[in-house]
Amino acid sequence: MSNYWQANWPTMLTDVQQHAVMVLSSLAIAAVIAIMLVLFLLHRPHWLDVLVYLFSLLYSVPSFAFFAILLPFSGLGMSSAIIVLTVYCEYILLRSFITGIQGVDPSLIEVSRGLGMTNWQIFAKVQLPLALPAIFSGIQVALASTMGIATIAATINAGGLGQLLFEGLQSQQAVPILWGTLLTMALTLVCAGIVWLIKWSLTHRWQNVLLQQK
Repeated sequence: MSNYWQANWPTMLTDVQQHAVMVLSSLAIAAVIAIMLVLFLLHRPHWLDVLVYLFSLLYSVPSFAFFAILLPFSGLGMSSAIIVLTVYCEYILLRSFITGIQGVDPSLIEVSRGLGMTNWQIFAKVQLPLALPAIFSGIQVALASTMGIATIAATINAGGLGQLLFEGLQSQQAVPILWGTLLTMALTLVCAGIVWLIKWSLTHRWQNVLLQQK
């Protein structure tokens, strides 16, 4: 394996970079969309249920088929991959965001309204901070899931670590497959650590704000 690394490390690092761009871009886009949908449809739970059902149907579409459907519209490459991965992320994130927001104690919301807060202030200062554990739990699940799905994107020339896996399958060599698997796992762990640090930072920042208000 060391010989393969020495001969191919520049290409492998490029694959890691492409994989990270695909996954993190998709995750960021899906997170923004999920927050906006929950914010604007928070008082229309039936619409949220419809959206969750719709995204669950899209999530059930095999990735190969999803890529094939998009090819006439967005073509080969990373753009199609990011669209597909965003849709897969959206289902997981939307469910976790809704669960976290709806799990906030209603009495806290009533108290906030009694203090004169607007719906946006209640969402930003009460519901969203209290829903952080559920939200970041969903982000972690979406991250791990999307890391694996993103390897399929190599079939539409989107790059990423899937290229190592398919190289190994085509040449019937185990070394590229092992490197592709190990690098995917390592990238997942690094990104999961970054997500945890963001969660820790936001949680402590919110706790400090509450202490200052007291």
